[in-house]
Amino acid sequence: MAQLTDKYTYRITWSEDDGEFVGLCAEFPSLSWLAKSPEAALKGIRELVGEVIVDMTGAGEAIPEPIAARNFSGKFVVRVPPEVHRQLAIQAAEAGVSLNRLASAKLSH
Repeated sequence: MAQLTDKYTYRITWSEDDGEFVGLCAEFPSLSWLAKSPEAALKGIRELVGEVIVDMTGAGEAIPEPIAARNFSGKFVVRVPPEVHRQLAIQAAEAGVSLNRLASAKLSH
């Protein structure tokens, strides 16, 4: 069975400022790990997340749930300026689709 740290969302990217790869974890946005290779950055951030989880558990703090384990309804509310709403409604009408379908298509790209 996978450890909790295996279920988190990791990203490795190049940091031009640091001249190294940086490992990040979406569920722990304040953490990062710099390394010379992407593999070392991933290993470093995963180990750091593990250490933080141990510390949080010891302090009785709630551990973030992995994004992959969360349930999503597929529904969320976005506020836009009235003019943007109007423009999108016109685009949807001209395309012969609902505003919801148009917005979903735009967000998917």
